[in-house]
Amino acid sequence: MTTQVTPATQVSALTIRAYRPTDHRECRQLWAELTASDAALYGATSEDDSGAAFEEYLTRLDLSGMWVASDVGGGVVGMVGLLLDGRGGEVEPLVVASARRGEGIGRALLSHVADQARRRGLGQLSISPAARNLDAIRCLHAAGYDALARVTLAIDLGRKGSVFEDGIELHDLRFRL
Repeated sequence: MTTQVTPATQVSALTIRAYRPTDHRECRQLWAELTASDAALYGATSEDDSGAAFEEYLTRLDLSGMWVASDVGGGVVGMVGLLLDGRGGEVEPLVVASARRGEGIGRALLSHVADQARRRGLGQLSISPAARNLDAIRCLHAAGYDALARVTLAIDLGRKGSVFEDGIELHDLRFRL
C-alpha cells in the first residue's frame, strides 16, 4: 500500500510505501545520519561506518514492517520501522533527511506506521527519542505521542566526566539529560 501526501508546506508530492531492497543504500545513509545526529546530541563521535547497524536492524525478528517516504523523483527522504512489542508496537527508527525536515515528512511517516499498527491489531504504539532531542520530542507530542509509557534511566560509567547535563524534574526527582 502506498500513501500520497502533499502537506501545505511541501512543494512536491510524497509517497509512502513499503521498503524495497533497492532502497538499501539510501536507507543505510539515513541510518548513518540518525546515528551521527544522536551522537552529536551527547558530544560523542559516531563510528566510522555509522550505517553499519542498519544491516543488523534488517535481520531483527521483531521487525514487522518498514516504510519509506520518497519524493517525486523517487529518492528516499525518510523511513520508519515497526517493531513488535507484545500486544503493542514500537516505532524504530523514524528518520527524515536533515535537508527535508520541517516539511511534514516525519508526521506523514508516523501517521502511516500508526495505520499499519492498527491494521495489525496492536493496542499501543510507542517511540523512544533521545531525551535531549527536543525537536523530535515536540514533533512526536504534536503527532499524538503524549502519554509517558516508560522511562529509561542511565548511569554514566565514563571516566572522563559526564556527557549528561542538568535536565528535567519528574515525580519530584531531578534528572540529567
